[in-house]
Order: sequence, then structure tokens, then C-alpha cells
Amino acid sequence: MKKVALHNLGCKVNAYEMEAMQQLLGKNGYNIVPFSESADIYIVNTCTVTNMADRKSRQMLHRAKLRNPEAVIVAAGCYVQEKGTRADECIDIIVGNNRKKDIIEILSQYEREKKKEVFDARLDIGRTREYEELSLTQTAEHTRAYIKVQDGCNQFCSYCIIPFTRGRVRSRSIQSVISEVESLAENGYKEVVLTGIHLSSYGTDLGGEEDRLLALILKVHDVKGIERIRLGSLEPRIITEEFVKKLCRLPKICPHFHLSLQSGCDETLRRMNRRYTSGEYYEKCCLLRKYFKNPALTTDIIVGFPGETEEEFEKSRDFVSKVSFYETHVFKYSKREGTKAAAMKQQIPEEVKNARSRILLDLSRQKQEAFENELIGTVKEVLIEEEEMCEDGLYGIGHTKEYVKIRQKINPKQVNQIVNVEIESHLQIMH
Repeated sequence: MKKVALHNLGCKVNAYEMEAMQQLLGKNGYNIVPFSESADIYIVNTCTVTNMADRKSRQMLHRAKLRNPEAVIVAAGCYVQEKGTRADECIDIIVGNNRKKDIIEILSQYEREKKKEVFDARLDIGRTREYEELSLTQTAEHTRAYIKVQDGCNQFCSYCIIPFTRGRVRSRSIQSVISEVESLAENGYKEVVLTGIHLSSYGTDLGGEEDRLLALILKVHDVKGIERIRLGSLEPRIITEEFVKKLCRLPKICPHFHLSLQSGCDETLRRMNRRYTSGEYYEKCCLLRKYFKNPALTTDIIVGFPGETEEEFEKSRDFVSKVSFYETHVFKYSKREGTKAAAMKQQIPEEVKNARSRILLDLSRQKQEAFENELIGTVKEVLIEEEEMCEDGLYGIGHTKEYVKIRQKINPKQVNQIVNVEIESHLQIMH
């Protein structure tokens, strides 16, 4: 049995695909070992969303080679999808996006041919219209399962390389998704998270409205054993009154919505090619708060986008304050070669990005504390995901529907159960 070690970088979609590859390897007789150990084959699922992601991808590939110079080094995912054979000299096999399902066949072919040059297993991702069928029966988390339902993106935001590394929108069939959800439910999973590269585009390539995201959510809601449905990152334009009205009638839906923003300034949004205004975005937040009682709204913000003046940054900061997100993920703009933004003039100095990032992070902490203050004195349903024994008894750690992490004394055998918890103080809330 050959030993295989795997390491994932990047988003939840990447993590899903890595677990699916690991499951395939295990079923086909490979011995899965930790990445920190010596192995015959190392697989790194790479990321290229930022320059730092590129650097981390190269670092992990070199780390694998150092652990066993004789090992076969496999690089999969976005970084090598874009760079190809230019990615790094230590790579033996490149596995592009949409070829991860073929990992067993690729390893077997490499072993048979024993090529000296890099074995390049990539498709022309920009021309691919077929969804790559991968599935899981269990995941690293034992209570919550992330389910990939969609790949690719047609948005072409001016700062983003992902449409070039993931290709156009491709949706998984509803039947395939439901089959996986049913299997996970049978294995005891209580919560599923629907995720994709551009989740809001789910079904737009399949035909009619009956194949869109809301239709998928309704089908997942019917699966017995699943008690919670959480949604991955959404584009604001999908939040219509009809969509939210139907969503709020589904008791399994978690009132935790991640709406990608990137900037609260309309001028910056136009340069980013984001296709909505701050006013339209605010209307969507108001709609969610109209139909859901105190939902947790979270977002992403980029600071230091090319041309972002002090006035534009102030507009963005004021908008973030106005919306009062539960959590704001702040990213400093990272120049990506091959995107329109990389060629834009007025690139912002790093020290300015750092200063703006600190301001928004401070604001995020204030808003997070304010949201959590409103939970004190309420009773929330918490899915217990893990337990820890302390001197004064057994504690469970889990999340509310709003995805607030809670620590609470529990009875034995309450892991993977939903329990009602009265939140009496901030001491119960974890970060």
C-alpha cells in the first residue's frame, strides 16, 4: 500500500474537493498518512486567490519534497491550473480543476509511463461546460458537512483571477446533490452548508427556474435527518423579496447570510466591476432583516483597491458602520497578474492598506460585540460539535443558527445534538 499525504489550501470548495480525493484514494487501497510524515505521494491542493496563496502553495510543495525527495509530488487546483508547468520545478504531476475526480487514473498512468517531464493533467477550463462529479459520504467535521453544488464564475470582477482558473458556471444536478445529502444524513450529519465558487449562479446553466438555487434549497429541506441548512457566500442580487419570503418560511434555514460587498463606495464598486451599488446592497440587508429576526449578516471588504482615495475609503467605512455586520472579513488588495485591476494606475502603498485594514478590523470587532450583546438573555439552539472535559465538568462547543460559537455545560452523549442554551454572559461566547 502506497502512503499518500494530502494538504489543502484555500476555500471551502477546495476543502471539499480534497476530501473527495482522499475518499477516492482510501477506497482504492492507498494508505492515507498525515502530511507531516514521510509518504510515497504528496498531494497539495493549491490556491491562487492572492499572492500569499501562491507563496503558500509553493512552500507546501517544497516542504513535501524535503520530507521525501523520492516521493511523487502532485499539485492540484487553482495555482497550477493557471501556472501550468511554470508553477514549480519540484512538481511531478499537475492536476487541473475538473480533473480531481480522475486522481486514481492519473496516478496509475504516471506510474505506468514513468515520465521524466511533468505529467500535465489539465483541461482547457475556459471551454469546459461539464460539472465535475465528486461526492462525499463523510467529512473531517462530524456534525456539519460542506456540499459543493456549483463551480465556475461568469462575473469577471476586475481584481479576481478565479474565472480564469475555475472556468464558467457549471451546476451540479439537484438529484446528485440530494443523493449526497441523504447519504450524509444517514451517516448522522445534522447540518449541511451549500457552497460553490459563485453559489448565487447555481442552476443558471441548467435551464428553467425549477433548477435554480431556491429550488435546490427546497429539495434539501425535505431530506429527513438534516436539521439545519446553511448557505455559503451569496451575491446581493439574489436577495429579492420573493426569495427571502420563501426562505424565511423554511425552519431549517440558518439566519446567517454572507453577502459579498468588497466596498461600500460606488466609485470603487464600478472599478471593481461589481454590478450593484451600495444603495442596492443596503436594500438587500434591510430585506433580510425584515423577514428574519436579527439575522447574522457577514461580509468581505477589500481595502486599498487601485485608485481608492481617502474619501472613497471613508465612504466604505461609513457604509460598513451603517449596515452593522456581525462580522467583516477584511482583505488588503493583492495584485493579480492577468486581471484588469493589475494594470490599473494608482496602486495603493502597503502602509496605506495596512492602516485602512486596521481601521475596519477595529470597527468589525465593535459591531461583533454589539451583535453578541443582543444575544445575552436569550435562549438559542446550539448544535454541539465537540466536547471537552474540565475540572468542573463536561462542556460542549457548538454554534447557534447565526453561527455564533458557544461553550456550554452539557450532559454526556449530547455531541451532534441540538440543545437549547440560555446565553447568560459573554463567557459562553467563543471566537
